[in-house]
Amino acid sequence: MKKIILSLLISAFFIYLSVEGIDFRGVVEGLAKANYLYVLPFLLIVFVMQLLRAWRWGLILSSLGKVSVLSLFAVANVGFLAIMALPARLGELCRPYLIARLSPIKMPAALGTIFVERIFDGATILIIACIATFFTSLPRWLIKANLIFFLITFGLLSAMTFAVFKRDAALDVLIPFVRILPARWEKPFNQAFRHFLDGFGIIAEGKRLSYILLLSFLIWLIDALAIYVLFIAFNFNLPPVAAFVLMIILIIGIAIPTAPGFIGNWHYSCVLGLSFFGIPKTDALTFAIIYHFFSVAIVVILGLSFLPFVKFSFADLWKQTVCKY
Repeated sequence: MKKIILSLLISAFFIYLSVEGIDFRGVVEGLAKANYLYVLPFLLIVFVMQLLRAWRWGLILSSLGKVSVLSLFAVANVGFLAIMALPARLGELCRPYLIARLSPIKMPAALGTIFVERIFDGATILIIACIATFFTSLPRWLIKANLIFFLITFGLLSAMTFAVFKRDAALDVLIPFVRILPARWEKPFNQAFRHFLDGFGIIAEGKRLSYILLLSFLIWLIDALAIYVLFIAFNFNLPPVAAFVLMIILIIGIAIPTAPGFIGNWHYSCVLGLSFFGIPKTDALTFAIIYHFFSVAIVVILGLSFLPFVKFSFADLWKQTVCKY
């Protein structure tokens, strides 16, 4: 509960930063002037992105077992809804929980695949950030943030690779920590950790790994395209690289655990990112409101549409993620 309260306070802080000094009449005028004909292509692009994310997760899961296409897409979309709906990113536990219910895959193993997914997202974003520096100058703080992000990603990727190819040695490293636990927890923890390592299995499959890397690039290129389409809707005369820079800043921003729906950190990330390209704060906030609204809307629509297929209610989702974990 303390984490939830803290996330709400963080969100309130970002909301304050977003609206400080804003001319709200200008925001209303900006909302009225936006060309909403571009919303449809934006939604179609985001839908394709969701399809590719589900497909990629299916490839990562393939080392553990076969999951039907319908179950995979249903779980993926309900999981994305949970990430939006629950504070402090507690929704990240939803996909592993649901896939364990609908397939023979163990929940800790499924959680391991989410870890793999996040590592590949991080590595892809870092490469895109490096390429972006050839087309525009990034603020110093963003370069430093990317450097820290690189060190963390490289460290986690190295640990993950070590765990796959030197599994026994990785388990031996864990022994001193397991001994600290009460005796009744040692066996369950060992079993859970072994299953968690099973989720890294795709790392040993070179061909599928290359497909996952390719899909990761495609996913984030499409995400940048969606942003650029909204630039056109708001008549922002910005180069394509601005969409990539905004995307990078937004990814860093929404990684911070906040209120449901990334309210506050999403908006301030957009304001901050667009300020580097000379967009006034009022116009940037207007853009952020529309971008956030339609991004959340398609996730909510898809997630609610597939809730009946997984036979899972929001009450169960809250109980399993917040109360249980």
